[in-house]
Amino acid sequence: MDNDYLFSSEDDDHLFDLDFQPNSSRQNSYYNQRTNNSRGFLDEDDREKVYLVPYRWWKEAQNVLADKVDGVLYEVSSNNGNADSEIVLDLKKKEVYQDSGNGDGGVSFHEYALVPEGVWLRALKRHTDAKAAVMDVGSSSILDDHLNDVFPLQIRLSVSRETNSLVVKISLEDNKVDIYKRACDIFIFTSEVLHIWDFSGQTTQFFMNDTISSSSDLPGQPGEEVLLELQVHGFSDSMTEINEEMAEHSNCNGAAKMNGSNGDLNSYTTPSNSLSAIQCLAHTPELVDFFLGEYQKEINYENPLGLNGELALAFGDLIRKLWAPGAMPVSPRLFKLKLANFAPQFSGYNQHDSQEFLAFLLDGLHEDLNRVKCKPYVEAKDGEGLPEEEVAEEYWRNHRARNDSVIVDLCQGQYRSMLVCPVCKKVSVTFDPLMYLSLPLPSTTMRTMTVTILSTDGSTLPTPVTVTVPKCGRFKDLIEALSISCSLGNDEKLLVAEIYKNKIFRLLDEPSDSLALIRDQDKLVAYRLRKDSETSSLVVFMHQRKEKSNSFRGLLDWKIFGTPLVASLSDLRKGSDIREVFLKLLNSFLMPVDDESNDSDDAGNMANEDLVVEDVINSPVLDNDAVSDSETGDEPHLSDDFRFYYMDSKEPSEIKMNEPVSISCSNQVLNILVYWPEKMIEKYDTCLLSSLMEVFRPQLFTRKPQESVSLYKCLEAFLKEEPLGPEDMWYCPRCKKHRQASKKLDLWRLPDILVIHLKRFSYSRYFKSKLETYVDFPVDDLDLSNYITHRNIQLSNRYTLYAISNHYGGMGGGHYTAFVDLGHKRWYEFDDDKVYPVSEDMVKTCAAYVLFYRRI
Repeated sequence: MDNDYLFSSEDDDHLFDLDFQPNSSRQNSYYNQRTNNSRGFLDEDDREKVYLVPYRWWKEAQNVLADKVDGVLYEVSSNNGNADSEIVLDLKKKEVYQDSGNGDGGVSFHEYALVPEGVWLRALKRHTDAKAAVMDVGSSSILDDHLNDVFPLQIRLSVSRETNSLVVKISLEDNKVDIYKRACDIFIFTSEVLHIWDFSGQTTQFFMNDTISSSSDLPGQPGEEVLLELQVHGFSDSMTEINEEMAEHSNCNGAAKMNGSNGDLNSYTTPSNSLSAIQCLAHTPELVDFFLGEYQKEINYENPLGLNGELALAFGDLIRKLWAPGAMPVSPRLFKLKLANFAPQFSGYNQHDSQEFLAFLLDGLHEDLNRVKCKPYVEAKDGEGLPEEEVAEEYWRNHRARNDSVIVDLCQGQYRSMLVCPVCKKVSVTFDPLMYLSLPLPSTTMRTMTVTILSTDGSTLPTPVTVTVPKCGRFKDLIEALSISCSLGNDEKLLVAEIYKNKIFRLLDEPSDSLALIRDQDKLVAYRLRKDSETSSLVVFMHQRKEKSNSFRGLLDWKIFGTPLVASLSDLRKGSDIREVFLKLLNSFLMPVDDESNDSDDAGNMANEDLVVEDVINSPVLDNDAVSDSETGDEPHLSDDFRFYYMDSKEPSEIKMNEPVSISCSNQVLNILVYWPEKMIEKYDTCLLSSLMEVFRPQLFTRKPQESVSLYKCLEAFLKEEPLGPEDMWYCPRCKKHRQASKKLDLWRLPDILVIHLKRFSYSRYFKSKLETYVDFPVDDLDLSNYITHRNIQLSNRYTLYAISNHYGGMGGGHYTAFVDLGHKRWYEFDDDKVYPVSEDMVKTCAAYVLFYRRI
């Protein structure tokens, strides 16, 4: 196997495949060939992240006795005279060296490997499954340990013409301190030699034909540094302990078997993507029967929505190659090209979502195979007053009059959609086709949010409150949950605001706005106000104090700090009225006072006195030049009391305590900036004033309990009645207005092949995530009798599982596999070009993404 094969599948159409019964007879019926000719897919390699792992860890995941792997080997020397701030490594390519796979001979403790992300994921899965088997623990806990061990390392790579080598620099400037320290532990040692194997193919961009490349279109020109990010895994103490514990178990219980196989594993496969969905379709007997027959007769070459039959022909050719006698594997390059013509988002070789891939594939096949050459115009009639069965049947006839293909025959059903006007109670019922069910996971429907509650009378300290709200909910849902959690009185209301850079960034005062507008890292506060304050003005107090600047002179700058405080003010005559309100808000922040200091001047108790406050030399609001006098040693006189500045005018103006205030209380909001002298900072607990929790902050390195939910619960969440969002308002024909109606879905007609998509991925404007929730789905008997509204005694509502598309990994990338039942409960795992027998109890995992059921 040469090096080009390892890193690119561009020229390799014939790839290795496993034959479970090599001595069995070859029969024409595909049903008798399902075990012998079930094949995996290898896709073209795409550039991915590169992982640095211990060579021994990488080697343990390979079948070194069966496969010989060529890699690029580098001998590494270090020049670490200034290792406190920079590590410099010199990588010199050794002569072509073949790993013969003879045990551990020649393997040094300091021997590492560079592997692409897809290969790393496969190796990670092998180790996780094997360790879970021999240690008798859940694979999710071991997987968490591995994922927590991964960290990014910034490196600078260049080419040295003098030494004909690669120079790698790892600096403290490019990395966090803890990351740099871990890099020192990995790369700095005194005596032993370091070897690095490159199985990623990335270094070939810097070296060609054993000489330095001078091509202008390649990175790594001599002397030019390229900043790269390397993912590092497997070097922590915890990983060493797990490996040792696994080895101890292996010594006691025998060699570990991976994925329930006999350990006969290939050493290398390229990353797979959503082609696992094709494996599931390729093992759908009814669909395979169709494409092994004379399906060309049903191709619609005239359909403008199709691809002139090209997609159907490509898919049919792929199915026939898969089920033809013989054991030659298949590269689905031509099929992918045709699909990309129908759906350009699936062009190239990046990983794609399996469910989206499946949806476009089924839709494209339907249009290419639509038996309707000329679609008639049909008009939906108002079925009000008619029996639902009659209305539903008319909707179905109209749909089949325009859409008639094998895909519709097998995979399409019908659901009832009911809308109810919240005002006039008008009910609108329609019956729409369904191709698959996209079920939410109950844990994805809710969201945990933390908001800090602040009083507006100084009676209580800030209190963080955590509530659970619908993830797709509105601001009003958050307000209601907070009101219950903080026992809000009937005469109170909450004013929720987002705090950014110690200022009120925005008010969340529109009840219909989506909660998706709030990010987990945002900081929210809720001010408790009396409802009668609506006739008063709101006063917003922001805080300012002197802090050292970042300039080399070390001068003092005015800085905003803390959380803004809010109060209502109905009568404002003098500046002391504002001061009195502010001191009242600060009551709960007072620091404990020692008896010895009772005789000192207490400026905070002069709220009712008329104060004559000296003018400051410069306004402390936006003028940092106020401290310029400190350069000459003349410090301006600063008062020991608070100073207040009115911020709503063009220029900040100081509010005098003993003078009438020319501020109108008719203004809805008064913004006041408060200058804090050093004495007041010592008197009040400014740490509490500055402490705000984020909306949601996941605990790093804290293992969350495994979530589990029944598939039936997911279905119930899908069928639950819920109001439409403001952007989806329904036009009520009775009210003649757009209304925020409630919507209810019900299953009406089920297909023979039921595809269920588990919505593990969630996307919004600001964030995206994947849920690893374990879904307990039936394998033998999925009974939907209690969930279907229309009962058809001629058709069963019970299903059996026959295929699963799995996704391992996170949002940034992952690895797809498939589980398929080849008949008589003979389950196999399809993983790239590998096929392994697995037991039925192994097919239910947290990676299950798309489920394929057949009607019993």
